[in-house]
Amino acid sequence: MTSRTVVRTCVGCRAEVDRTELVRVALDPSTEPPSVVWDRSRRRPGRGAWLHPGPECLQLALRRRAFHRAFRGPVDPDGLMAEPQATHEAPQGPGGTEHAAPADRPTDEGGSEI
Repeated sequence: MTSRTVVRTCVGCRAEVDRTELVRVALDPSTEPPSVVWDRSRRRPGRGAWLHPGPECLQLALRRRAFHRAFRGPVDPDGLMAEPQATHEAPQGPGGTEHAAPADRPTDEGGSEI
């Protein structure tokens, strides 16, 4: 039996690649208009969009207004620029899964989730 590969499209360059090669972004609905933020855990609710982890695809997506189309409405992509280090590389664990704790979950002094 073959393993199933999940393919996503980068909103910057429009290339279809394996999900593990991309970083997910999602909406933060607490702002008006909703802002686009990095979703390292890939678990935020709602619509998401996918980008290659380099700055080239982010700039291309901004220039093409791809986030407005991906999220089907007006959004503020400035949240992505506030944390540019997230574009370098998504933390990956064995099997291509992320092991970073979501930012909204408390951790103890050792970095473990409480």
